[in-house]
Amino acid sequence: MAHFYGELQGNRGETTRCGTKDSGMYAHIRGWDIGVIVDIMHIEGKDVVKIYKTKGSNDPGQHKVIATLIEGE
Repeated sequence: MAHFYGELQGNRGETTRCGTKDSGMYAHIRGWDIGVIVDIMHIEGKDVVKIYKTKGSNDPGQHKVIATLIEGE
């Protein structure tokens, strides 16, 4: 059963995806030189979201944590 739910809208319409506590969810949304990664996971009974700034498609391996959100905090 899905614990996480994601939506994405682009020129080809909307799509959705589900994730479980075990799988989490991951998305890298980017332009050529800038982007963000949003990674959500379930750790020790809490949902945790990490947001990273990336250098986009030009250098997708480079990323830096810009925010961490923890359920209940």
